Amino acid sequence: MRIGELAERAGTTARALRYYEQLGLLPARRAGNGYRAYGEEDVRLLREIRMLQDFGFGLEETRPFVECLRAGHPEGDSCPASLEVYRRKLAELDECIARLRDVRVQVAGQFERAVRARDELAASEQPPECELARGQRE
Repeated sequence: MRIGELAERAGTTARALRYYEQLGLLPARRAGNGYRAYGEEDVRLLREIRMLQDFGFGLEETRPFVECLRAGHPEGDSCPASLEVYRRKLAELDECIARLRDVRVQVAGQFERAVRARDELAASEQPPECELARGQRE
C-alpha cells in the first residue's frame, strides 16, 4: 500500500509517517517505481505507536515496542526493553499523581480558607439591628 492509504488506515498523516521514517520507527521500503511501499505489519507498528502516544509516551519511548514487533514478537510489549519503558512510565505517573495529590490538598486548604474569610466578611458587614425593629418585637 502507498503512504496515503497507510496514513488513513493508521489514523495519522503522510507527513507524520515521513517523520517516523526519518526517526527510523517506520521502515523505508520503496517499490520499483520509487514510491514508498507499506504492508500490514506497518499498520500494526503505527497502531502501536499511536496507542502509546495516546498514553503519553514520547516517540523515542515507543522505539523498544516498535523494535520488538519488528523482531517478530506477537506483541510490542513482550520484550525486556519494552517492559523497562513501562516501568519508567509507571514510576513517572506515580510521581505525577503524588504531586497532584499534594497540590489538591493545598488547593482544598486555600478554598476552605477563602470560604471562611468570605463568611466572616459577610457576617461583619451585617447591618446592626435597628432600635425600632427591636422595640417592636418586645
